[in-house]
Amino acid sequence: MRVLLVEDEHRLSDVIKKGLEENGFAVDAAFDGEEGLFLAQSEDYDLIILDIMLPKMDGLEVCRRLRNRNLNIPILLLTAKSQVEDKVAGLDSGADDYLTKPFAFLELRSRIQALLRRSRQEASPLLTLSNLQLDPIRHQTVRAGRKVELTPKEFAVLEFLLRHKNEVVTRTMITEHVWDYNFEGMSNVVDVFVAAIRRKIDKNSAVKLIHTIHGVGYKAGVETLVVSEVEP
Repeated sequence: MRVLLVEDEHRLSDVIKKGLEENGFAVDAAFDGEEGLFLAQSEDYDLIILDIMLPKMDGLEVCRRLRNRNLNIPILLLTAKSQVEDKVAGLDSGADDYLTKPFAFLELRSRIQALLRRSRQEASPLLTLSNLQLDPIRHQTVRAGRKVELTPKEFAVLEFLLRHKNEVVTRTMITEHVWDYNFEGMSNVVDVFVAAIRRKIDKNSAVKLIHTIHGVGYKAGVETLVVSEVEP
């Protein structure tokens, strides 16, 4: 999942960015309100983490402008202010949630996952397909009771596919949601990661879950491998 982090405290921004990347998120960082507003309107994000006290344009104004442009992406506000009036102002500006500094990273991660589930109307934190389960909070993947070890980027690609299960997603869509703004990699990087995921979850299984849609991209769905009988 791709996140925009707008926070002018560079040290805090680095800590949040590193923590989210370790959990498989792609993170673009902005350090003032104007830059944050520009990126939010020009790039495709799954969620925005927005500090209120920002130079050039405060977070409340950024939030209001995004909502006025009908951008419905989940927005989580960060602030050192803890008064009820401040929280109300933040929510009234169009934010979906509000987290007061200082905070534990685990709480931030849980709130992010809750907002992502809510935006997709997902009742459970677990993403499932057949006998495959992916837990974004615990960062675990299990197929038929067997734990599958994935790298952070493999996990992020599989999470994106499962959040769009039974839908065809292009390589560009995957790249835009799994890698950040500064990504410069091989043209076939998505194919490399999908191939690695297949080896780990589909190998030796009659039910294949990751499928190539030739000329388009990939789809996560259930497909049974048919084995023909051989004449004696």
